[in-house]
Amino acid sequence: MSKQEVILCESLETSLRRAIEQCPHDKLFILTDEHTRSLCLPSLKETSLLKEAVEICIGAEDVHKTLDTLASVWLALSTQGATRHSLLINLGGGMVTDLGGFAAATFKRGIAYINIPTTLLAMVDASVGGKTGINFNGLKNEIGSFFPANSVLLETEFLRTLDAHNFFSGYAEMLKHGLISNVEHWAELLSFDTVNIDYPALKRLVGKSVQVKEEIVEQDPFERNIRKALNLGHTVGHAFESMALAENRPVLHGYAVAWGIVCELYLSHTKVGFPKEKMRQTIRFIKDNYGVFTFDCKKYEQLYAFMTHDKKNTSGTINFTLLKDIGDICINQTADKDTIFDMLDFYRECMGI
Repeated sequence: MSKQEVILCESLETSLRRAIEQCPHDKLFILTDEHTRSLCLPSLKETSLLKEAVEICIGAEDVHKTLDTLASVWLALSTQGATRHSLLINLGGGMVTDLGGFAAATFKRGIAYINIPTTLLAMVDASVGGKTGINFNGLKNEIGSFFPANSVLLETEFLRTLDAHNFFSGYAEMLKHGLISNVEHWAELLSFDTVNIDYPALKRLVGKSVQVKEEIVEQDPFERNIRKALNLGHTVGHAFESMALAENRPVLHGYAVAWGIVCELYLSHTKVGFPKEKMRQTIRFIKDNYGVFTFDCKKYEQLYAFMTHDKKNTSGTINFTLLKDIGDICINQTADKDTIFDMLDFYRECMGI
């Protein structure tokens, strides 16, 4: 898999001009959703770079991360004259970069694309690393491919427009990166003032977070080994997300991951000895900032079933990424059904359900 260029922008216009010049193309397309078309695209349209770009707009939020939406993007590319030599720019959050990346991966067997993530979640996670995809059959990211963007341009000024929910959704992935890297990074994330945000300091943390992910992806681009470290919190988190979608009460991805981290740190503590105090500190931060995903014990079987569909599993065994300590990663850890139910008991007890 080719290595993508990730740029922490000083000037988005300068970085975008360079990225476009590095991708010779016959036609330029830009994909937005209903939010980024009105909030983010106007500032880019002021430059001459995108004057000739064909705009494609899709519905906002994860409920539109579907085969139907993907088909509408394929159709727009096809009817507007895209060829194998065309270039697609994805301007939006993780839903746009995931779906747009998959559209680029599959249209004419693959066209070049550039990601300009506009949310914290997309900047530190979805747009970086080459994973693309859509939800299918009620399951998160069930269909997709590894197909990295030619460039990912991180313009942290977009973060000033984020509401608190979308800020914390991205921050959960940053917290995960802290847990799998080192104590210093984890500690500065727990102590960062998330109420009165220092945006230059946040930009520095974003750069550090992306670096953690990039270094892991470079070692293992197709997730056969250490890249599984990035799945901390995701086995349970994706199950929470899938249940929330099934019950028509969708939750932001990062919130599901945060609640998943609560569960998987408990498993880390009981199975491989993750320190109790660090577990408590992390859970306290999550409880204070993310609220709680509610369910009762009658839902355990359904959550277990969702976990069995996780892409990390082998031969029906549910796989987890666990930690012996911060930065001490244990991939391919398994847990039986009783242990998973105990974990869900712990989650409900410590989160006060």
